[in-house]
Amino acid sequence: MKRPKLIRITTVPISLKILLKGQLGFMRQYFDVVAVSSRGKELDEVEAREGVRTVALDMSREITPLKDFISLIKMCILLWNEKPDIVHTHTPKAGLIGMLAAWVTRVPHRLHTVAGLPLMESRGIKRNILMLVEKLTYTCATHVYPNSFGLEAFIINKHLCDTNKLKVLGNGSSNGIDTDYFKYTDEIENQKALLQQKLGIQEGDFIFVFVGRIVKDKGINELLKAFEQLNREIPCTKLILVGAFEEELDPVSDHSRSILKDNPAVISAGFQQDVRPFLALADCFVFPSYREGFPNVVMQAGAMGLPSIVSDINGCNEIVKTEKNGMIIPPKNTGALYASMQEMYQNRPLRETFSENARAMIVERYDQKVMWQTIKQEYDNLLKERQ
Repeated sequence: MKRPKLIRITTVPISLKILLKGQLGFMRQYFDVVAVSSRGKELDEVEAREGVRTVALDMSREITPLKDFISLIKMCILLWNEKPDIVHTHTPKAGLIGMLAAWVTRVPHRLHTVAGLPLMESRGIKRNILMLVEKLTYTCATHVYPNSFGLEAFIINKHLCDTNKLKVLGNGSSNGIDTDYFKYTDEIENQKALLQQKLGIQEGDFIFVFVGRIVKDKGINELLKAFEQLNREIPCTKLILVGAFEEELDPVSDHSRSILKDNPAVISAGFQQDVRPFLALADCFVFPSYREGFPNVVMQAGAMGLPSIVSDINGCNEIVKTEKNGMIIPPKNTGALYASMQEMYQNRPLRETFSENARAMIVERYDQKVMWQTIKQEYDNLLKERQ
């Protein structure tokens, strides 16, 4: 029996590789899966790891009308030739190009997952353009899946989409989390010891860790200011930043650069393929982002048993529950961030309670295998409707 054809599209291949890790291989058991993204070595890695066919089709992450039109034409040709039953897009530009092309070529099931909205932090003309782009994407889609309840509420509040198209799958997230991978083991303990030695972490040091892109929108400016003040008062504190700098789209402030350069208690670890040893080394995870869809790193930290400090934004405030597995602070609030970091250091019983609850709360709500089955069931239900 011929299997239904499923095409999954992201703007850049790193999203296929990381954000949908394992899911494409799972879906391959039931569908003829094709993964589409801009060219890059990660696309070949996805094909080898997931066992699915991949197609390179360049798409720009920025607003580039001519390039976008060329991408749209190429996408229309691809979908016309492939004749998929389902097209499922992720990330803003892939959503726009993929949903438009799927609508033009009359793909029966046009699905788009919303995982964060750049327009939330945009202003003026750019915000208006991004709003129109989202509305157009959702108009062309048959179903729209915000990956958090906060995002769903935002979309409804801004009248971006017909509410009948909207649905949050499971408890949120686009891919869930591999709770068998993100857990404390003897191997991780050994890697932690080596990392501790490499970074010069001393016995008695209290470690805060951040994982993500080192950019303004992730709250790095506030984090560095808050930590600078805390470190002056409590010299045994350390801050490890795990992630790549992005100098072009959303750079950090000059003051943040000076702290990064001059304060030896701030350790820039750069991008890491495996963040588990860094999470294992830390006493507290801190993530003061301005906007998110459903942040994987917060789930990862929780699965590793870390108490968290996160911003009161969608996704983060669904994973972390106040007084259960962490603290929730207002975004862009250096004072609140400092106070929470100080409290996390000083209040050991509270910190231990958060830590004890953290993993169980993630396993119960966001286990990856459950999420994959939920998405597959959604596909199955849609396909049955067309029979």
